[in-house]
Amino acid sequence: MIQISGLEKYYTMSHEKLLVLALEHLQVAKGEQAAVTGPSGCGKSTLLHMVGGVVVPEQGSIVVDGADITCKNEKERDAYRARQVGYIFQDFYLIPSMTAEENVRLVLPAMRKQEQTALLDEWFEKVGLSERRNHRPGQMSRGQQQRVAIIRALINKPSVVLADEPTGSLDYETAGMMMDLLLGLCKANGQTLLCVTHDLPLAERFPRVIRMQECNKAVQDRRVIA
Repeated sequence: MIQISGLEKYYTMSHEKLLVLALEHLQVAKGEQAAVTGPSGCGKSTLLHMVGGVVVPEQGSIVVDGADITCKNEKERDAYRARQVGYIFQDFYLIPSMTAEENVRLVLPAMRKQEQTALLDEWFEKVGLSERRNHRPGQMSRGQQQRVAIIRALINKPSVVLADEPTGSLDYETAGMMMDLLLGLCKANGQTLLCVTHDLPLAERFPRVIRMQECNKAVQDRRVIA
């Protein structure tokens, strides 16, 4: 599903070239859910941005479903994200003036209104927000807002789901519930999930944990064998 080889990314700071990510090899199978952990500055979020086609590496390849996205131009990467990638962020990025349902409708493709409504009914029920779909973000808790963000990321059934500290602004109990919800939905839909988290107990809920090391060309990898 995702095959990474010889990846290097640099940023320039004060005329100095700074290595932020060097990864020799990483492979994530189709439908696999993996947590990505490691110290601050080791390139976890940068890795997600590159898999999502937002950031382009200086060297290396990222092959997703048989296509190397590092060879695509900006327009092609935009199309790739729209078709194949769902993003979930720590800060939700919901539009405050819109209801939960309106925030999700923004990402839906053209379809009959009846089909849209049926799809929204299904997803708001899945995450337990049927009674909140007409509320604006400011009228919802942070956990509820994150559930809306999860619907928005998953509703079009992207093959790859990228979550960058999705529980970072939630209390511990809510964070655990949210992580279990995300894992359950991705597993049920056969979606590949890469989730960056600093929270090691939450990472242990995943069947695979990838621990990145700062400025290193290796990762520590652990899989749970069922």
